[in-house]
Amino acid sequence: MTSAPRIELIGVEGLPLVAPGDDVADLIVAGLDRVALRPRADDIVVVAQKIISKAENRFVDLAAIDPSDRARKIAAAVDKDPRLVEVILAESKRVVRQARNLLITEHRRGYVMANAGIDQSNIGPADGSERVLLLPHDPDQSAEALRRRLSGHYDCPLGVIINDSFGRAWRRGTVGVALGAAGIPSLLDLRGRADLFGRALRVSIVGLADELAAAASLLMGQAAEAMPVVLVRGGAWTQQPLPAGALIRPAPEDLFR
Repeated sequence: MTSAPRIELIGVEGLPLVAPGDDVADLIVAGLDRVALRPRADDIVVVAQKIISKAENRFVDLAAIDPSDRARKIAAAVDKDPRLVEVILAESKRVVRQARNLLITEHRRGYVMANAGIDQSNIGPADGSERVLLLPHDPDQSAEALRRRLSGHYDCPLGVIINDSFGRAWRRGTVGVALGAAGIPSLLDLRGRADLFGRALRVSIVGLADELAAAASLLMGQAAEAMPVVLVRGGAWTQQPLPAGALIRPAPEDLFR
């Protein structure tokens, strides 16, 4: 008798609040040890973007920001702090859309998202400063560095995803997406394979890293869950690893720009 296919999501509880300079790999290993969980070959460790950004000291103090005239003009239109808008613009290639309480930009790494991914939730005060948190400088690079550390420690090949929460242009609600990935194929190209009736698939490419990031977000939550690491177990993919940057649609393919 064979067991039914399954994928497990296992939350890693008890990680401390992360501060600049902390070793995220060491924190994850300690957290896994605390819950008596040892990763196996091909497990995937999904890590919340926020703890990567904190460890990389991606904080900006708004008190030190002198907003430009452009930032002030946009801030008045969208009803946001001009200093925050200045930081958003500095992290962005362009403003995509703006409306009251809404500023959608194309981040310097190509993500189209609200506020260039800059966040103020679950950050905590520091000596009275008005801190905001930027995305990691290079999420794929951060994921690869973490993959190497964890795979080396456990002596088995592991995957790593750095996820964040995105809104979507045509649907309500945020979902988890992969900002960075290493050791997994972020895209599964199924073109050329046969469907149930033998027809060759022509356009089917699966955003695997995004699907896993969204699944892990169910455990991570959005508020005070304090669950920034989730272990995914049971996946089996044979395609070569591909970083999360491959998920961003190139401009010539984007019909909505």
